[in-house]
Amino acid sequence: MKTFVRKSILFALVVVGLVMSTNAQRVIRGTVYREGKPAAGVHVEMHRSSQNMVYTGFDGKYEITGDDKSKWIRFTSVEESKRVDLPANVTTFDFLMDGVEPEGGDSEEGGVNLKSAQELVAANDLDFMNNLSMYNEFYKQGDYKSTLTPWRKLYHDYPKSTLNIYHHGVNMYESFIEKATGKAEKAANLDTLMSIYDRRIKYFGQKGFVMGRKGTTWLRYNLPPADDLSNDELAAIYRKGYDMLFTSTSEQGVETEMPVLVLLMQTSRSLFSLGQLPKTDVVKNYETVSNILNQKQAKNPEEEGLADARAAVESIFSASGAADCEALIAIYSPQFEENYGDLEFVQTMLRRLSRANCDNSDLFFRASERMYQLEPSAEAAFNMARMFVKKGDHNRAKEYYKQAMDQEKDNSLLENYYYEYAVFVFATEHNLQEARNFARRALAINPNNCKANMLVGDLYVSASRNFSDDNFERTTVFWVAVDYFNKARAGEDCMAEATQKANTYRNYFPNKEEAFFIGVREGDNYTVKGWINETTKVRF
Repeated sequence: MKTFVRKSILFALVVVGLVMSTNAQRVIRGTVYREGKPAAGVHVEMHRSSQNMVYTGFDGKYEITGDDKSKWIRFTSVEESKRVDLPANVTTFDFLMDGVEPEGGDSEEGGVNLKSAQELVAANDLDFMNNLSMYNEFYKQGDYKSTLTPWRKLYHDYPKSTLNIYHHGVNMYESFIEKATGKAEKAANLDTLMSIYDRRIKYFGQKGFVMGRKGTTWLRYNLPPADDLSNDELAAIYRKGYDMLFTSTSEQGVETEMPVLVLLMQTSRSLFSLGQLPKTDVVKNYETVSNILNQKQAKNPEEEGLADARAAVESIFSASGAADCEALIAIYSPQFEENYGDLEFVQTMLRRLSRANCDNSDLFFRASERMYQLEPSAEAAFNMARMFVKKGDHNRAKEYYKQAMDQEKDNSLLENYYYEYAVFVFATEHNLQEARNFARRALAINPNNCKANMLVGDLYVSASRNFSDDNFERTTVFWVAVDYFNKARAGEDCMAEATQKANTYRNYFPNKEEAFFIGVREGDNYTVKGWINETTKVRF
């Protein structure tokens, strides 16, 4: 019995000794960087540390004490907080808050092996090969929980061995986020996921591409936000994603992925609506994104997703509220002087100014003249016509309108030229027949052009005053006018006004008794004669 007790006590002492030895103090030192420079005032926390608060100095350096069971280390600045798994057997741990390498050289972690997988296999590194084998097998089985231990070994100790570490790490942590049962668990996994992107940049480059994926992932798992987020918290989410996407676009250019371009515009719009981004930046980003899409189209017109991305970008920008004359003119005025001889630039600028109703500005007039000088095309002539309308020179406006209509081969543009010329003739000359003829030309191209249908209805209402000396004949014109207003109601842009006019002018229909005496009955076909010469249905 005494022997058993002595042995038990001895065993306990051994265990205590082992526990004490496995809980030996562990000191971690390092430097924290932001934007490639030492970051002062960053709060550093370490799992199982006895120190509550350690801050980096002006040189970005820190020192914190934990123990051998410390699993993670967290870095918190004013803007953000990041927690990363702490590599085993490491005493020096430098950290990049934003993935940007420090100026003048790399910040390298201690205790890592920077050889490739091929080099490690050639060197018969059994530690690497054993962990690689286990990691690959568990990952293929979809057993991410078992994958983590060998994966972490490769991730921390062999960070340049294979790019698959980062591909698979992203997949695993996205799965962990989607299965997280609480906010804290989701946030911790998202922190690790963000650090995987940063570490990939550090060891494999491709910063522009990876930052695009990182920004897309950040927004996907933070939006839509919780209902209780303040505007400041929401702006912080958008700003962080925006910065990543902006970096990606700046570095990738025409190689930027389509979702990154769309999300850059979406975050630009959101930050502008929250008062966190000036409208000139929204316009500049739209210019950048549009130019990239144009380059993509020139390079590969059939690229998947190109049309959808362009439609989304145009929709976001149009609805942003930033595309007003003041912002566009401020952006384009200096650019126009720099690109005075660039026809493509002048064309693009005029189209955007026109869409924003900036066609009464000095910049629009000067650019229209320059475009006509560079290439006297149909579009250039049309812009010249608009310019002279604004200046009140109707004769020259008419001359350029006709030139534009004679030269244009694109029906979608020609439809608009016909309609706008019809409005011009009606407004400036009150020539009802010529205006009706050109409105009909627009409708021959697109019968659903609600504005052209509205215009014909307005022309007939105006014609009714002098159409005939006979009261009955004069009022029959309203049958045809209401026909056109009813057609216009099908267009969303015209629905309200067309409905109001149709209801108003029904009150001017011919008198039922008067129609009876001349043999006209409800439901009959009736032709309104004269220059109108249209057949309609009799109704009262």
